[in-house]
Amino acid sequence: MIEKLRQNFEAMVVFKDLKKNNFFSALSLPSFLRDWLTDRFADENGEFDQEELNSFVRENIPNKENWQGIKDRILKNEWVTILAKISINIDIQTNSRTFTLPDYGVTAKETIIEDSVWDSCRDELLKGEDTWGILQLGYRPPNDHAKPRQPGKIRLMDFQNFCPYEVELDYYKEVRNEFSIKEWMDVLLGAVDYNADGYEDEEAKLTMLTRLLPFVEKRLNLVELAPKGTGKSYLYGRISRFGWLSSGGVMSRAKMFYDISKSTHGLIAENDFIVLDEVQTISFPDVNEMRAALKGYMESGEYTVGNIRGNADAGVVLSGNIRKETMDMEGAADMFQELPEVFHESALIDRFHGFIKGWKIPRMNDDLKISGWALNSEYFCSILHLLRSDTTYRAIVDQLICVPNAADTRDTEAVKRLATAWLKLLFPNVRHPQDISARTFNHYCLKRACEMRAIIKKQLGIMDSEYRGKDIPEFSINDFEVSNETE
Repeated sequence: MIEKLRQNFEAMVVFKDLKKNNFFSALSLPSFLRDWLTDRFADENGEFDQEELNSFVRENIPNKENWQGIKDRILKNEWVTILAKISINIDIQTNSRTFTLPDYGVTAKETIIEDSVWDSCRDELLKGEDTWGILQLGYRPPNDHAKPRQPGKIRLMDFQNFCPYEVELDYYKEVRNEFSIKEWMDVLLGAVDYNADGYEDEEAKLTMLTRLLPFVEKRLNLVELAPKGTGKSYLYGRISRFGWLSSGGVMSRAKMFYDISKSTHGLIAENDFIVLDEVQTISFPDVNEMRAALKGYMESGEYTVGNIRGNADAGVVLSGNIRKETMDMEGAADMFQELPEVFHESALIDRFHGFIKGWKIPRMNDDLKISGWALNSEYFCSILHLLRSDTTYRAIVDQLICVPNAADTRDTEAVKRLATAWLKLLFPNVRHPQDISARTFNHYCLKRACEMRAIIKKQLGIMDSEYRGKDIPEFSINDFEVSNETE
């Protein structure tokens, strides 16, 4: 399977050795940066000179604590090159372009992008809300003679997107035909740094892969409760640059949706998904305010703060630990009792599409860490990000799923959205309903979607008598004649 992977994906495959090599762990780099560095410095056997790589990191990926020293170098008219995340700001009123460096606290007031640089780098800089790349920074001194006076600014001198390859979504879809479903699950696990051979069975693999559903489907809201040490924080926080992991602390409406005092949109507008990790430890300053904001957004994708209205596509994931005695395979025990007060309302919980049984995921151990050739995490997560906007899969799901009369609208939407995410993740090569059999679609997509939604429904019944005794609809599948299926 490794040769098949390298043959079909070529430059998008890197050697990952998390089992033996703690070098990258010591650097505290996210997986997408680690894989980019490996691709840049490793030879064809996956070996690299650690000192050479370490020197590059020290020189070009400074810690936040080193930023003052970098500013001092810039003020001395030295051009400084760093690898960092940059966010672009275009001001219509002043006809100016500025940038922020979120990881270093550099604000738009301190920066400038001059026209010549903008013209040469525009396409790369506008690829996303936040773009990682190699930045060359310089200094524009203050001009006391200009009217109005020009303050000193950090100038962007040059920018190169750090992604070393073209992300071709159609090619990715087509290559899926070369792998069986068993092989493809192993490919997906390797892409997010896990060793497929470390899992006991298909169910454990699929439960682990459930965490990727918000990566690939817009506004997919999930709850995961799991024992400690199953890798929730790592997968949600270190693999993709398109999501945001918030662990503990305070989460306000301003931070999540819109900050009136700063006139800036929050995390929801800037990310593909927001994970409230260790949710039991997160506090919400105004419970009613946050609950109302979440209900409105999770229902329609819109949020309103004051007279500001915004739209976003981010999913919301609650991730927390659960005691062994509270785990319930059928979802009949009250598993939400330890959630913060803001989630103690059925109308809000009803807006979560599905539940992940995190206790089916094994506790992290060395056998689960990847040691071998696998898909580059940056490439893989970029693919998942692009798949979010592909509406053809939902159209296929709409044709495949037969909805019974008088079915609850939220149940139907939840199941269809989950089934769509599973289809994108496991069968991106499916272009028409005829490309997948009813049996395969039911086993890997519809059945799993129904099980995830059913637990939410049972928890609603425990929380609110209005929902008690109400099961999800009995969906069936329109059986199309299969033309050519890869299982």
